[in-house]
Amino acid sequence: MKSAFLAAAASVVLLAVPASAQGVKIGILNDQSGVYADYGGKWSVEAAKMAIEDFGGEVLGHKIELVTADHQNKPDLASSIARRWYDVENVDMITELTTSSVALAIHELSKEKKKIDIVVGAATSRLTGDACQPYGFHWAYDTRALGVGTGGALTKAGGDTWFFLTADYAFGYALEKDTSEIVTANGGKVVGSVRVPLNSSDFSSFLLQAQSSKAKIVGLANAGLDTTNSIKQASEFGIVASGQKLAGLLMTLAEVNGLGLQAAQGLVLTEGYYWDLNDKTRNLGERFFKRTGRMPSMIHAGTYSATLSYLKAVKAAGTKDPDAVAKKLKELPVNDDFAQGGKVLENGRMIHDMYLFEVKKPSESKKPWDYYKLLATVPGDKAFFTAKESGCPLTK
Repeated sequence: MKSAFLAAAASVVLLAVPASAQGVKIGILNDQSGVYADYGGKWSVEAAKMAIEDFGGEVLGHKIELVTADHQNKPDLASSIARRWYDVENVDMITELTTSSVALAIHELSKEKKKIDIVVGAATSRLTGDACQPYGFHWAYDTRALGVGTGGALTKAGGDTWFFLTADYAFGYALEKDTSEIVTANGGKVVGSVRVPLNSSDFSSFLLQAQSSKAKIVGLANAGLDTTNSIKQASEFGIVASGQKLAGLLMTLAEVNGLGLQAAQGLVLTEGYYWDLNDKTRNLGERFFKRTGRMPSMIHAGTYSATLSYLKAVKAAGTKDPDAVAKKLKELPVNDDFAQGGKVLENGRMIHDMYLFEVKKPSESKKPWDYYKLLATVPGDKAFFTAKESGCPLTK
């Protein structure tokens, strides 16, 4: 009786697993209700859906599935969801992964499970540095690229003393570190920093420290609502009016839209995508706008690109075997509506041009979402670490 029961159970497993295991299943794991909900959130889900539709909805003769979940910026919750997806729900690849502490946790789990993850929303350059792994990839931007773009430009322009308001977790530490190195390499000096808890509502004590430092540049090593709230409160304290300049080290179109041009004008920032750069970026932007009523940021556009690139790699490999797909991801060029001429290095870092922008004055904006003036293009090989420079063990 017992053996018959086990045989029946085994037959159920054999029948249940292959059906979903045949097709490709992609997971979008990000913050959909908290401080980064506009930064990525449901808009990244829409971007992934666009990529799947553009690819044709099928790969290797099977339907492409998409699942999504809110990790609430909690690494333990994210790991629990990802483990279930990998072990029970046959998810083949997880992407977006806002929040560096979450991304690092999933990166390690993906290595253990031999599953591919493509990080878009998280920033830390450690993902393709000391924490790199064979199945892990990093798209859109990282803390090194932001430091080179915004940090380098402002220091060269005379902003040679810096004070950082730093988000108190892995992302903030990496952004402060990478930007500080660029500042000092360009002859500047970091005069101080303060760590700020995630999702703070009151920045007054931190801003007072920045004000009393007399630094020419107050570097905001935070993101999402934390950035917009710190900028609003900095205005109330008269920080810019008194001569200091704010540097939004990680700002996207979503945060600029949330602030409005009146509050955001004059901010200098670095992004990997802007909808009005060229015909390809406009194509993606306008199609995204028709679906959502808003233009995509580099996180949304990067999620589109990461999803599309994964599906192209599966098709090229002729299998969804993670070793074969990872190999193809590193071989295939990235040419889509997000990046043109992109390439993936041995450490999993996707290299592409980054852009230094200044936010327009309200009088300069000629149409909705017309927010940026292009100051400079930073070539990908200058913006990002080389594989050798990254410290990734895979490159040794």
